[in-house]
Amino acid sequence: MVKVFIVVVVLAVLIGSLEANDCDLFEGNWIIDNSYPLYNSTACPFIRKEFDCIKFGRTNLDYLKYRWQPNNGCVLPRFDGKDFLEKFKGKKIMYIGDSLSLNNFESLLCLVHAAVPQAKFKQVILKENVTVTFLDYGVEIVLFHSNLLVDIEVEKVGRVLKLNSIKNGQIWKKFDLLIFNTWLWYTRRSPGQQWDFVELDGKISKDMDRVEAFRAGLTTWAKWVETDVDTTKTEVFFQGTSPAHYHGSDWGEPSVNNCLNETRPVNGSTYPSGLPIAVDIVNQVLKNMTKPGLVKLLDITKLSQLRKDGHPSQYNGLKGMDCTHWCLAGVPDTWNQILYASLL
Repeated sequence: MVKVFIVVVVLAVLIGSLEANDCDLFEGNWIIDNSYPLYNSTACPFIRKEFDCIKFGRTNLDYLKYRWQPNNGCVLPRFDGKDFLEKFKGKKIMYIGDSLSLNNFESLLCLVHAAVPQAKFKQVILKENVTVTFLDYGVEIVLFHSNLLVDIEVEKVGRVLKLNSIKNGQIWKKFDLLIFNTWLWYTRRSPGQQWDFVELDGKISKDMDRVEAFRAGLTTWAKWVETDVDTTKTEVFFQGTSPAHYHGSDWGEPSVNNCLNETRPVNGSTYPSGLPIAVDIVNQVLKNMTKPGLVKLLDITKLSQLRKDGHPSQYNGLKGMDCTHWCLAGVPDTWNQILYASLL
């Protein structure tokens, strides 16, 4: 009996070590798990029409049954919404970025609400910013809309993208957990482009290489984290690039033009077209920070690339083809599972 007990203890220690220290949670593959999804989307009061795929007619629901399995037997802990609320009791959480931050934000709200469906909450919507407070726990979860993280200001010449300026940081740094995201809007051209001129290092120009603009903006953000954020109080995460699926050639099906009829993930753990250039920029900027480790990277690009089946496609309230955002329940729930695991 003693020997058996010792073996059990040793195994528990080894497994705990494997979960906590030795795992790359971002490398793996998607497997069927009939205990999924982690919540019923019809019972979540926070999902907008952009992401509510079942409500808007999606009938193939296989996408809900996939669980992310990291390599080498590593375990991605199941999201525990009640534990999450207890951990952040009396604290404030903020997602900052574009509509993919909205996608991720609503995923977290659904995960938490599913764990405590009777808990009282208050929701306040102010323009594009949303605050949800779980009153029984004093946990405030906020979406702060910022497509580029850096500032856009209206001047005499027009709208100027200020790649060296982050005035909203005065608001952000007051929170206990920050999850940032940006990229897509740096690549937008007219009519969706949000600026008329770009200012970098005091020089204003009509335009510039968009990858270099992204690098400059992200570098400004990284410097802001280093100089303005009290990282003994505030944990900072950067949500990696979320991929779109409009070109079947990216995943080995050149005759496919969008994600409409995709019902399964890409087989295996590699994506044929490789990683987008934004991933390299993010890694370089984080590596060049003078204080390594201040920002934790939620490196969700590759695992999301494999999920060509996870987008709303035509099943959304905007009546367009959407292979950029994600159905809820769905892929962003895994992003938040990894966030939760990183906080344990």
